[in-house]
Amino acid sequence: MRNPFAPGAGQRPPELAGRDKELDAFDIVLERVARGRPERSLVLTGLRGVGKTVLLGEMRSMAQQVGWGTGKIEARPDADLRRPMSAALHRAIRDLAVRHPNPDRVAEVLGVLKAFALRSAPSDAKLRDRWQPGIDVPVRTGRADSGDIEIDLVELFTEVASLAADLEAGVAVFIDEMQDLRPDDVSALCAACHELSQSRAPLVVVGAGLPHLPAVLSASKSYSERLFTYARIGQLDRADADFALLAPAEREGATFSPEALDALFEASSGYPYFVQAYGKAAWDAAPRSPIDVLDVKVAAPEAEAELAVGFFGSRYERATPAEREYLRAMAELAEGRDEPVTTASIAEHLSRRASSLSPARDSLLKKGLVFSAQRGQIAFTVPHFGRYLLNQPG
Repeated sequence: MRNPFAPGAGQRPPELAGRDKELDAFDIVLERVARGRPERSLVLTGLRGVGKTVLLGEMRSMAQQVGWGTGKIEARPDADLRRPMSAALHRAIRDLAVRHPNPDRVAEVLGVLKAFALRSAPSDAKLRDRWQPGIDVPVRTGRADSGDIEIDLVELFTEVASLAADLEAGVAVFIDEMQDLRPDDVSALCAACHELSQSRAPLVVVGAGLPHLPAVLSASKSYSERLFTYARIGQLDRADADFALLAPAEREGATFSPEALDALFEASSGYPYFVQAYGKAAWDAAPRSPIDVLDVKVAAPEAEAELAVGFFGSRYERATPAEREYLRAMAELAEGRDEPVTTASIAEHLSRRASSLSPARDSLLKKGLVFSAQRGQIAFTVPHFGRYLLNQPG
């Protein structure tokens, strides 16, 4: 019952270790934007399980604590940006509205937002097919309703930012799985951020995505390399991984032996999700404190079984037989390590022509199971996935 460890998708761990640099940088962004100083939006990249979603949540809390309006989106490859952006900015405006002295001005901005949202349906769509955004004000036409997402997003961001400026505050829009945005939406988002940075409007976008997200942004707008501040989120180093285990345990009157910490770091490789999974299993297996290396050895199969189902297996099941063959070849070539391999070596390993493997590779890229580390190379988006695959029969 007192087990403090919490492996879960996007669930904040009991100790957010090793992320002070990123949080301090965002604190500076909040201060600078509030003072009208120029500042770039932020993009977090990394493999799955390193805590990007947790960081987004922590940054959102920081923005809310200083009176900003905030909203969050999880991008989906099968959906355009207009509807989720409408919902996110509706939430941000509501955050600001409770302190804004002019209800009429708030209603004007909500009217612009409503006009933007209603363009999510084609103009000839039947009434029953039109999405109703739940904004109870008259539509304000002539702003953010052209139907061109790039024009509309710039105008909408400008309106919402001006509302925040009235309060000497800002707006932060958080976008998870940002690599899944459609190309037109990526282009519009970059254009809007560019426009706002030039006008020093108090609105920032904080995106999170897989390691190839910078390439996605750069392919859309060449200036995106200078538009965002990029932060690569990776494994915890040994000191931070130990602290993520020791601090929560000690608050519950328990601790880990040095040998147990050695074994846990070897098993988790410092990936935050795995640190929590192995820590939770070791706590449950240990009869007393300190938790020792034997407890970790007893607990490891349980942690690995849970990861095999919830973390690895759910992704593996989405792959077709041809895609699984491709994934296994990657694992065999990398010998289970979290390293990229060349597409040419995969073709040679499978005794196939590279062109015949392109459909499987492209499908795996769309499903987010692999990413292009650099031209001609491919890697898993999930740490330890190669090790998992080598332990699968066949």
